[in-house]
Amino acid sequence: MRKRQRSNYFCRDATKSGFRALWRVCWSRDPQKGVVAGGNVWAAPMSVKLRGIKLAALFVLGAACIPASDIRALEGADSSAAGDKAAASHSYRNPRAALQAGLEDFRSGASDSAIAALKYAAAGGEALAQWKLATIYASGDGVPHDDLKAYDYFSQIIKGYDEDDPNWRDKSVVSNAFVAIGTYMLNGISDSKVQADPGRALSLFKYAAANFGDATAQYNVARMYLGGVGADKDSRQGLRWLYLAADKGHVQAQALLGQMLFKGEEGLAPQRARALMWLTLARETAVDSKKDQWIIDLYNKAMAEASESDRRVALSYLEDHLKRRN
Repeated sequence: MRKRQRSNYFCRDATKSGFRALWRVCWSRDPQKGVVAGGNVWAAPMSVKLRGIKLAALFVLGAACIPASDIRALEGADSSAAGDKAAASHSYRNPRAALQAGLEDFRSGASDSAIAALKYAAAGGEALAQWKLATIYASGDGVPHDDLKAYDYFSQIIKGYDEDDPNWRDKSVVSNAFVAIGTYMLNGISDSKVQADPGRALSLFKYAAANFGDATAQYNVARMYLGGVGADKDSRQGLRWLYLAADKGHVQAQALLGQMLFKGEEGLAPQRARALMWLTLARETAVDSKKDQWIIDLYNKAMAEASESDRRVALSYLEDHLKRRN
C-alpha cells in the first residue's frame, strides 16, 4: 500500500529536474527552442471524461462528510467473507500471521497459496488483506478479473471501519477503499447489483477527501463539481477541491489547474505564470508516455505560447513552492 501511495506526493528528484527544465527555458537565448505545441486536450465535456475514471487510476480539507449509517450501508459486503471462512486453510496461528504468509507467498509468485492465506486473513478482519484481494480482483492479477469481488472486498474494509475509534495503521487502506467504492458507484458494474449512482459516489469521494485528505478523492470531487456530475455545477467548490489536490502533488489536478489558469476558465482570470508552475510540476511527474500524453501536450503548448516574462515569473513561483514544500 505504501508503495502505491507514493504517487500522491511529490517525487523530490523529479521536481528538481522540473525546476532545472524551466530554468533552462527561462534563461535560454531562444526560449522557444525544443518546444512543440501539442494537440487538443480535454476535447470531450468534463462530465463525459469523469465517467471514464478507471479503477486502475486510484492511487485538503473540508467539512463535508457522510453519516455513519451510510458508511455501513454498502450491500453485499459479507458475501465474500462467508465464502472465505469456508475455503481458507486453518493452519495459520491467527489472521495477522495469515496476512504475512499471504504477502510473502504473493511476492514469491505462489499466487494460489497467497490468495488462500489472504482470504483467511480477510475473513478475520485484516483490512490490508481485504485491500490486497480487492486490488488483485480489480486488476486480474493472478486471478480472473472480477469487479464485483473487488467491490465486495473494498466494501468489507468500509464496513469494518469505526470512525469513532479508527485504527490509523489502516488509514491509507480505508481511504483507498472509499475512493474505489466511489468509483464503482460512479460508473456501476455491468450485469450486477452495483448500479451507477453519481450522488452516492460524490458522497464517498467527499468523505475520503475531507476525513483522510485523500488527493485522488479531492480531485474526483473537483471534477464532479466542475462537470455538474452527482450535484449541481459549482465552479467555486470545484476549484477549491482542485487546488487542494494539486497542492498535495496530484498530477492530474496540477495539470488541469494549470490549464484552467492558463486559459482563464471557470471564471478565473488568466494567470499564465502560475499556470506554468503547475504544468511544470505535472509534466515532471508524468512518467507514462501514453497515459500522461495529454499532460505533456498541455505543458508543451503552454510553454510555446507563454512569453519570456511569464516563464521567468513561473520560475520564481516554482522556487517559492519548492521552499514551502521542503
